[in-house]
Amino acid sequence: MGSDQLGELGKGAGKGGGAGGSVREAGGAFGKREAAEEERYFRQKEREQLAALKKHHEEEIDHHKKEIERLQKEIDRHKGKIRKLKHDD
Repeated sequence: MGSDQLGELGKGAGKGGGAGGSVREAGGAFGKREAAEEERYFRQKEREQLAALKKHHEEEIDHHKKEIERLQKEIDRHKGKIRKLKHDD
């Protein structure tokens, strides 16, 4: 969603289908200010969501790296048992 759906900021209701509220419908300086603040709010929310998503993926990567390390240790342990069995022959 971009500002292309709003029409010109502060010039009444946007193209999104909603009324936009009485301040925005009136247009003028207050309408422009209201529209700009609304745009700022949604850009900030989007940044917060993207940051949370990035953090989630980083945590998933860390989890999987630790799981790989754990499984590699298990592989090495089993290889050691096989070597021991070969030496016992």
